[in-house]
Amino acid sequence: MSGSAGTVFRLRGVTRTYRVGTTEVHALRGVDLDLERGELLVLLGASGSGKSTLVNIMGGLDRPSSGSVRYHDLELSEANDAELTRFRRDSVGFVFQFYNLVPGLTALENVQLVTELAPEPMPAREALERVGLGDRVDHFPAQLSGGEQQRVAIARAIAKRPEVLLCDEPTGALDSATGIVVLEALAEANRDLGTTTVVITHNAVIARMADRVVRLSNGEIAGIEANDRRVEPKYLSW
Repeated sequence: MSGSAGTVFRLRGVTRTYRVGTTEVHALRGVDLDLERGELLVLLGASGSGKSTLVNIMGGLDRPSSGSVRYHDLELSEANDAELTRFRRDSVGFVFQFYNLVPGLTALENVQLVTELAPEPMPAREALERVGLGDRVDHFPAQLSGGEQQRVAIARAIAKRPEVLLCDEPTGALDSATGIVVLEALAEANRDLGTTTVVITHNAVIARMADRVVRLSNGEIAGIEANDRRVEPKYLSW
């Protein structure tokens, strides 16, 4: 696809307004943001700042009320349902705070749910090996720790070789030591696979592992900072 060299997403004037009863909730208020190929971006902000709404719009799970959201040459705000489904299937991997694994399937089978649909997936076993779970492929979610379940979710997301990986509070349900193992898996996918990665967090410490940090407040970008260097997750603690 063509477009600005190196730019994966280009957002301009993005708003999202919800109606709750008779009240209008302004989740996003005129967001402008570019996301560059291969970068690791952290979206930092308190609960209710608009982080999840922004990522859901970028991932084609929600539509903006106004503004432009371009993924290369595809205008997501104008895409039809079939185009959005294809975009989500082929181009985006999702990792959520709660792992969304199928309890009755093994780790390997959970990853295969994605590899059976993706156009050019990596083998499910290889994806699990990439996140350090090569010896746990036949375990069911109930037999895995929270951190291991989250790493299965990451393996499932990267197995279809997405250009973009969107992670909503991936360490939110984990303790610090386990969370760092999960962040290491995300950092490795970003580095080794070149996957453009967005990590939502309210934890300012995690921002040190990013190329850039976007701070959201009350639905607006309060600031964008570039880190001089990325800190490896193993050196983080909270």
